[in-house]
Amino acid sequence: MHKEIKRPTAETAERAKSEAEARHAALQKQAPQPETGGRKGPDPARYGDWENKGIASDF
Repeated sequence: MHKEIKRPTAETAERAKSEAEARHAALQKQAPQPETGGRKGPDPARYGDWENKGIASDF
């Protein structure tokens, strides 16, 4: 026994797409929140060197 799958109409799909694009555009306009209490300098996870009190270590 198979259930029939209801597919959205073309109008519904276009409306959903335009709403998603509007939400995405609104999020792109917002400035990211600054990090509070973070480390100074480059991100150690990105550059691979962790430095703490002048001692660098690689993981």
